[in-house]
Amino acid sequence: MRIVVAPDKFKGSVTAREAAEHMGEGMRQALPDADVVLLPVADGGEGTLDAAVEAGYERREMSVTGPVGRAVDAAWARRGNEAVIEMSLASGLAALPQDAQGEPVPAPLDATSRGTGELVRAALDAGCTRIVLAVGGSATTDGGAGLLAALGARLLDSAGHDLPDGGGCLAELDRVDVTEIHPRVADAEFVLAADVDNPLTGPRGAATVFGPQKGASERDIARLESGLLRLRDGLASTLGKSARRAADAAGAGAAGGTGYAALAVLGAVRRPGIDVVLDLVSLRDAVRTADLLVTGEGSLDEQSLGGKTPLGVLAVGDAADVPVVAVCGRTTLPWPLLRDTGFRAVYVLSALVDEPHASMREAPRLLREVGGSVAREHTTDMPWASGNSPEPDHSTTSL
Repeated sequence: MRIVVAPDKFKGSVTAREAAEHMGEGMRQALPDADVVLLPVADGGEGTLDAAVEAGYERREMSVTGPVGRAVDAAWARRGNEAVIEMSLASGLAALPQDAQGEPVPAPLDATSRGTGELVRAALDAGCTRIVLAVGGSATTDGGAGLLAALGARLLDSAGHDLPDGGGCLAELDRVDVTEIHPRVADAEFVLAADVDNPLTGPRGAATVFGPQKGASERDIARLESGLLRLRDGLASTLGKSARRAADAAGAGAAGGTGYAALAVLGAVRRPGIDVVLDLVSLRDAVRTADLLVTGEGSLDEQSLGGKTPLGVLAVGDAADVPVVAVCGRTTLPWPLLRDTGFRAVYVLSALVDEPHASMREAPRLLREVGGSVAREHTTDMPWASGNSPEPDHSTTSL
């Protein structure tokens, strides 16, 4: 009996690795002879680097420029000539300074992607020729200007002075000089791992849609939008019509417009984040000889249906004709919709406790218990979903 366990993180409770370990422990206790393979994954945002390292990539630590200019500890990963860059480590919300309550302090106009560019530069300097840019979880709306500056581009005002970092300064942009960009960029293959398909600007653009999530006021959004338009025009003047077309491409608005810099200047190809990660960890190969595939994440909700980890793993299982079970901390999906997803079963942790918050505190124990239940029940005619009641818990508290 071979069971592959491939969960994402249960945010605020356990990492993807911890979730896999807890479920795996329960499975081995229930079925001591089972071959349980742990393969923690991510959707292209937070946890992508950890998933790559779990899959055999070498983690390389370094200090980079954080989103507000202070040095932060970050890392990238390498295997052979391939590198994996997780933007959230260098330029993400978690890298922002924190307030007295431990919450990140947003910097919508000042946040920079420079640190991510420094990671890319390190990978190029090390000789990597294929670079995966996982851009979920960013704190920035600078159009990738900081990333480009770290790679040698110059963003100049009308007096020929270099602009300060941050999307708020792009409104003063006059021209972009890419003549000194890192020489190895031209020969490298870049993959933009991004789930969102938003363009750079407009009503579905980076500033309008994602700016409020990063603390931007209406006035901030207007300034950021103006700056992103200046960046588009500046790169179009330098690189030609392809740079203008890239601004309208799917994914250009990812990570505050960093997707645009990757598409227009680095020549990146966009792929859904979950597909990129599943390739990194070779899930398709692992599933070929599996009898059961188990996935999960903290919240199974409408976003999950848009290309997050559970549905990505489900697609792999379906292609290999392997049944897939999902485990989640909570779900907000209507029960009929859950039934139609295609999972063989869905286990909801919050339905196994009296108080929803307890599922966060007790996640390790609950995951072990659910792991045991999955191992015992997957070959029998089990109920379609597991919990204390025939209906899922619809608490708004997620793991």
